[in-house]
Amino acid sequence: MSDIDPDDAEIEASRAPLLDHLIELRQRLIVCVAAIIVGFLLCFNFSQQIYELLLHPFEVAAQIFAARKLGQGAGPFDLLLVLIGAKALPVVAGANLKFVFTAPLEFFFTKLKLAGFGAVVLTFPVLAWQVYAFVAPGLYKRERRAFLPFLLAAPLLFMAGAALVYFMILPFVLWFSLSQQIIGAGAITVELLPKVSDYLTLVTTLLLAFGLCFQLPVVLTLLGMAGLVSSQALAAGRRYAIVGVFVVAAVVTPPDPISQTLLAIPIILLYEVSIWCVRAIERSRRGEDAGRQIVPV
Repeated sequence: MSDIDPDDAEIEASRAPLLDHLIELRQRLIVCVAAIIVGFLLCFNFSQQIYELLLHPFEVAAQIFAARKLGQGAGPFDLLLVLIGAKALPVVAGANLKFVFTAPLEFFFTKLKLAGFGAVVLTFPVLAWQVYAFVAPGLYKRERRAFLPFLLAAPLLFMAGAALVYFMILPFVLWFSLSQQIIGAGAITVELLPKVSDYLTLVTTLLLAFGLCFQLPVVLTLLGMAGLVSSQALAAGRRYAIVGVFVVAAVVTPPDPISQTLLAIPIILLYEVSIWCVRAIERSRRGEDAGRQIVPV
C-alpha cells in the first residue's frame, strides 16, 4: 500500500513544464485584459450617468445645508436621521449643485479615470477567478476549500464598506465642507465650488479606504490559518486595536466625531468577528490533530 498522501499525489499529477505554465499565464492575462477593456468601454459609455450617481451624496448634503440656512434647524443629527430613514429629506428650492473644471479636457480625463476605476470594480470577479484558477492546481484540496470563501467574502465586504461611504460618510463629509463657507457676511464671500476631478478623487479615495478597512476579517482569518496570529492574542490586544481603529478613522474621515464613529464602530465589530473566525479555525485544527492521533488497531 502506498504511503503517498492523496493531496500530494493530486499536486504531483498537476505538475506541468514551465512552458505550459507560462502559456496558461498568458491566456489568463489575455482574459483579464480583455475583461478590463470591455468593462472600461462600458463604463466610459455611461461615465456621465455614473458621475451623476456619485453626486447623490452631495445632493443630500446640499439639501440639508440649504434647509439649515433657511432656519429649519437641519444640523448633523438631522442629517443622520435622514440617512437612516427616520426623517424625510427636506426639499429646498434653489439648492442646486455647481461643479467646475479649469482645464479644457479636465472633465474628459475625469471620465477616463472614472471608467478605469469602474472597470476594475466591475471586472473584479473575473480577475479574482483567473488568479484563483491559476494558483489552484498548486494548492491542497483542503486549502482550495478554505480559500474559496474568501473569494466571496472579500468583494462582499468591500461593497459593504463602499455602501457605508456612499450612503453615510460622504453626505457627512460634504455637509461639513459646505458648513465651512462664508456667505452673507458683508462683502466677503467664501463659497465652495468643487472641481469635477477633485470630487472624483475624494470619492474614490474614501471608497478604497473604507473598502480596504472592511477587509480586516479576511486578513486576520488568513493570518490565523497560517498560524501567525491566535484568537488569544487578538482578544488580548483588543483595547490596542480599538485605539488603532479610532486613529485610522480620524485619518481617513473629516474632523467630526460622527463620521469617525461611523467608520470605527463597524471596524471594531469586524475585529470581533475576526476573533470568532480565528477561534473556529483553531477549534477545527485541534479536531483534525486529534483525529490524526487515533491509530487504528
